[in-house]
Amino acid sequence: MTHIRSTLMAALAAVGIFASAPASAQSSACMDGQKILLERQEIIKQVSTLTGGGKKKQIDPRAACTVFGKLVTNGDAGLKWMTTNKDWCQVPDQVLQNFEKDHKRAQTFKGQACGAAAKMAEMEKRAKQQAQQQQQQGGPRMGGGLTGTLSVPKGAL
Repeated sequence: MTHIRSTLMAALAAVGIFASAPASAQSSACMDGQKILLERQEIIKQVSTLTGGGKKKQIDPRAACTVFGKLVTNGDAGLKWMTTNKDWCQVPDQVLQNFEKDHKRAQTFKGQACGAAAKMAEMEKRAKQQAQQQQQQGGPRMGGGLTGTLSVPKGAL
């Protein structure tokens, strides 16, 4: 997690490089990169909140899958942007390399979180099915497989 933050800081430093260039020299493509990196910063804040900010906290795999999914989507866009605009927007090689490493790590985390979320969903589905089967079987049984119901004949005896 700390490596993601350090790389994020390097990426934001790169954003600072873009912002410090003369306004007339900035292209809209470089500004798009800033937007991607700022969005990534917000997603990293969500990851930090999800993990308890360094405290040992139980993480909900479904929430983690969602947040890491956003991070991977952002990383895909960021890598595409950096690769396309590296020279024009003066993205340092180190920033691109660190971004690629963090993107791969985010993909791994997403896979783990989404896998755990899928297992949870499957377990919940099975538990629900078992509860329904028990309900359909009529609850508590009397000896000999009887269901405990008795029909009374209607009419005169």
